[in-house]
Amino acid sequence: METKLLSQFVGDPQQHSIERAIEHGAYQAWQKVLKEIAPADLIQIVKDSGLRGRGGAGFPTGMKWGFVPKETLKPKYLCCNADESEPGTCKDRVLLEGDPHAVVEGMMIASYAIDCHTAFFYIRGEYDVGQVRMSKAIDDAYAKGFLGKNILGSGYDLDIVVHRGGGAYICGEETALLSSLEGDKGLARLKPPFPAVEGLYNCPTIINNVETLANLPHIVMKGAQWFAGLGTEKSKGTRIFSVSGHVKNPGNYELELGYSLRDLVYGLAGGILDDKPLKAIIPGGSSTPLLLPDKIDTKLDFESVAAAGSMLGSGAVIVIHEETCIVWVAEILAHFYMHESCGKCTPCRQGTGWMYEILRRIEAGHGKMEDIDTLLDIADNIEGNTICPLGDAAAVPVISTVKLFRDEYVYHIEHGKCKVRSQFRLRVK
Repeated sequence: METKLLSQFVGDPQQHSIERAIEHGAYQAWQKVLKEIAPADLIQIVKDSGLRGRGGAGFPTGMKWGFVPKETLKPKYLCCNADESEPGTCKDRVLLEGDPHAVVEGMMIASYAIDCHTAFFYIRGEYDVGQVRMSKAIDDAYAKGFLGKNILGSGYDLDIVVHRGGGAYICGEETALLSSLEGDKGLARLKPPFPAVEGLYNCPTIINNVETLANLPHIVMKGAQWFAGLGTEKSKGTRIFSVSGHVKNPGNYELELGYSLRDLVYGLAGGILDDKPLKAIIPGGSSTPLLLPDKIDTKLDFESVAAAGSMLGSGAVIVIHEETCIVWVAEILAHFYMHESCGKCTPCRQGTGWMYEILRRIEAGHGKMEDIDTLLDIADNIEGNTICPLGDAAAVPVISTVKLFRDEYVYHIEHGKCKVRSQFRLRVK
């Protein structure tokens, strides 16, 4: 059963309007913060809640805020990362389009906590409706006096600037996002220094995901202990999971962390398409290792998915049934990462192309047995040797598919055709 917290009003066709949002409690948390809570106390509340980033890394949000230098003459910035580009992930889009004021209010609360007076909303270039609705929500917030100078007589000033990305996956990585915001090509930067210390325009900057920020009004209104009571001991709150692939009811489902993967796939998502046997699941977006059917009872929280051999990542659950060629899956993902590599790091720039070419050759029936070890060697040389995680993300599908389905690679090479497609055609006859 879903636990609708962030998505409870998403189905309301008028929720994007400020009038309806206010009817449903929008900006009450913002007013409470301005009147009753000091920035340091707000940071502590978020720490106590156990909220972790929903963009993929799962880093504790309050702790991240705490890294911002207290004594600095430089301005501090907040960036909302709405550059949702991980294949299979579409949770942020639903929030931006269905309840944009929740995201705006979350940005306000986070800005106040770190003493930021200029915040940036960075949205993926393809999200037309989300950009329009967020821009309108921000304009309406100004009109109501929730943004601007001396907000609600509190003495606190805040402006929010909308910046539309150019459609580059790499700009979802926080330092590449900052480069793009500054007007440069979206290239990742070496860390340290981390953005919290030296980010946008070399000033302290916090980058938070859309879903992360949308949690803040609820935490402020209901309390840290209430939020900490949702989920598991170390994974608190709810999470919106984007379920796609071979399921009967694909879509977004908001669940308490710790919900069973089996109950999500076979319950809420309706089971496997055409009732075919399950072959594998990608549990956290295309950059996370595959899980076999024997892991179907894994709990969907950061620790349990890691113990099963993968990552919760972006929360994109991609379901694969038995009639799918895994080599083909790896080829598709390799093409994506090759196309999206910014080219800054040689292992990624060259390696992603090499992996794709080898996978394409194997899939076409012209592979050589040594290609398998070459793929693993290239992936090993990419992994851990690039400035940003895109290199690791590109290596993961190759390593995971070879590890779990090496027999399919061998069959492709030995027979010049796909084992799965051959079996399927025979079964149909």
